[in-house]
Amino acid sequence: MAFLWLLSCLALAGFARAALPESCGVPAITPVIRGYTRIVNGEPAVPGSWPWQVSLQRYDGFHFCGGSLISENWVVTAAHCGVRKTDTVVVGAYDQDAPTDAQQKLTIEEVFKNPKFNMLTIRDDITLIKLATPARLTQRVSPVCLPTATEDFPGGTTCVTTGWGLTDPNASNTPAVLQQVALPLLTNDQCKEFWGFRILSSMICAGADGATSCMGDSGGPLVCQKDGAWTLVGIVSWGSATCDPEVPGVYARVTELRGWIDSILEAN
Repeated sequence: MAFLWLLSCLALAGFARAALPESCGVPAITPVIRGYTRIVNGEPAVPGSWPWQVSLQRYDGFHFCGGSLISENWVVTAAHCGVRKTDTVVVGAYDQDAPTDAQQKLTIEEVFKNPKFNMLTIRDDITLIKLATPARLTQRVSPVCLPTATEDFPGGTTCVTTGWGLTDPNASNTPAVLQQVALPLLTNDQCKEFWGFRILSSMICAGADGATSCMGDSGGPLVCQKDGAWTLVGIVSWGSATCDPEVPGVYARVTELRGWIDSILEAN
């Protein structure tokens, strides 16, 4: 079932470490999170309240995956999204049907897919995108924080995922307005009760309590608030083919991938 979701998603589908922004993860427009509602039948976000949220679009403006701005020059998304240099990175978006002046369409200079990504195991599901021109940081466009490799985000922590993914797995169109949902993290042992041997150390799970991500959310952020700032803990990766809200969604674990992220930023 996990791989069916992934296939559905595909069908939809010179900075050193010190150069990452000092001010990250604090939206100028405060999010309002009403608790455990689902992106499947979920709640719209406050416009501009998740300023690192990215929409990845094909040449015709078709949204196929999400992403997260981690600096004015870099975006992180999922490797399985299959990003191409001809795709467009859109920051500052909210309503896909009614774009505003806050939205910026940016071209891609280079795509760095983690070489350890494996389509069968869906391990190391991360891609870094270097923008050809920097994003202009504004009230509605700013980066999320990255965790250190040693930070711990224990099971039971309430976090938030956002995206324009399907609100109904049987629907043909994704929602126009950015959706959000609060989800509890699971330990990997808890997650293995659902997914068994598929769960690897480079993955982190959330949900299984009536809320879930769905097709089109792939590559987007799972963020947890720590010391007053939102930190990118996971990247939407895979889950139930039917977007079952009682089954946990699986995300690429950013702490495990931080070393690779740093190596790409330092070399480029």
